[in-house]
Amino acid sequence: MSLLVTGSIGIDNVTTPFGQVNEVIGGSAIYFSRAAAHFGKVRLVGVIGDDFPRRFEKAFRHKNIDLAGLERRTGSKTFRWSGSYDATMNEATTTAVDLNVLAEDAPKIPRAFADSRVVFLAATHPTLQMKLVAQVKNPALVIADTRDLWINNYRNELIASLKKLDGIVLNDMEARLLAGSVNLVVCMEKIRKMLRPSGPRMVVLKKGEHGCLAAAGSAFFPVPAYPSAKVVDPTGAGDSFAGGMLGYLSGRGRMTASDFKRSIVAGTVMASFTIEGFSLSGLDRASKSAVAARMKAFEKMLRIA
Repeated sequence: MSLLVTGSIGIDNVTTPFGQVNEVIGGSAIYFSRAAAHFGKVRLVGVIGDDFPRRFEKAFRHKNIDLAGLERRTGSKTFRWSGSYDATMNEATTTAVDLNVLAEDAPKIPRAFADSRVVFLAATHPTLQMKLVAQVKNPALVIADTRDLWINNYRNELIASLKKLDGIVLNDMEARLLAGSVNLVVCMEKIRKMLRPSGPRMVVLKKGEHGCLAAAGSAFFPVPAYPSAKVVDPTGAGDSFAGGMLGYLSGRGRMTASDFKRSIVAGTVMASFTIEGFSLSGLDRASKSAVAARMKAFEKMLRIA
């Protein structure tokens, strides 16, 4: 099934206990696309300013990433984010953010992308997410991400948008904010009821180093994080998770309980590569054979005889 992602493309400055990098490529659409491309083709829709370095464009050069939806906007500046992590590296602290082009009109979905069957809407204003997905004719699966900003300040719009979605990916803090409960299992059930009744009601609650809780249809299960001895930079791990998950599902062309569980494994593995380096350096080392080997090893860890 054809897979479309729309989200941010940016320039990051990141500080972790393992070092600092400045002026590196980032953004939700970038991490998602690079992770999804390991499992099949992905259509990227995003916008950059005319200040976006040409040297960064090599990050898009992948045989499985279709860039017909990438817009370089003359006279605009690219989204920029600066953040730091403490010793636990569980949450980023934003030190500076310039929305720039993200505060302007959203990019248009190319006509050739309108038949996309699986759509991922990276975190942005819920009304904007609905305007974007309205440009896709008849998607089979629409999944969104969100942030505490939208939950706190645009709650009514967010809840209205959930009724048009098949699923949502969010972290544990965001789930508690949205559902109004401390218990994540209770949060899961409350959020599932907010989604489109006829959809699979897919909910994935990310818990950082503790893995995730996942549910779709009648399937409900926890999955731990992949045990990585090398954690350099968590930036983009959540988007890489979503890219691996939906890349795997769209490549399978179906969503049985078994497919959904393996998609969570795929997402977890892609996130594990991302955290092993700054920016895209971890994903750059994720060869087809390395991904397959890590998935096989992870599934073996999860199996109980």
